[in-house]
Amino acid sequence: MTETPSPHVIDADTLSGGLKPIRQVILSLGSNLGDREANLQGAVDALRDTPDVVVVDVSPVYETEPIGGPDESGPYLNIVLLADTTLAVETLLDRAHAVEQAFGRERSVPGAPRTLDVDLITYGKKEISTDELTVPHPRAHERAFVLAPWLDIESDAVLPGVGPVAELLAKVGSDGVKRLDDLTIELQ
Repeated sequence: MTETPSPHVIDADTLSGGLKPIRQVILSLGSNLGDREANLQGAVDALRDTPDVVVVDVSPVYETEPIGGPDESGPYLNIVLLADTTLAVETLLDRAHAVEQAFGRERSVPGAPRTLDVDLITYGKKEISTDELTVPHPRAHERAFVLAPWLDIESDAVLPGVGPVAELLAKVGSDGVKRLDDLTIELQ
């Protein structure tokens, strides 16, 4: 993963005239309530419409069993997005939470079924640890539902500070992670 300029992201601050760094980010999206496919498509559209965010690629759709949570939790649909952004990491996280909320996400019970979950997996090559955010995502290296779709869109992907995604996926295995080639989330 590199921090390469994208011709689609405005890298100049219109107020100061200074340049803003363009970062490549990986976002993991999942849904196991309501119209799961429509929730994912709507979230991709909302993120694509975000100023200073350019969604470059979207993975195939995977179906996975929920990890933890109540017994009545149904299976998730999961995808991974590759995007370029000049947004500050806090702003990008706020936007991810706003998109979740727009699709009815409630944060009342950890592991509860959800209409939409948007996780920031990487933010360029940066490693960040605050009360609000840890990047790279602290459990991404052990989640096949993140690693398998990520590998589909970036075969040489590396999780910063951890290692190559292909090796991480081989280590955790892909049991319970099923690619659904009959479903497609579009970059419209």
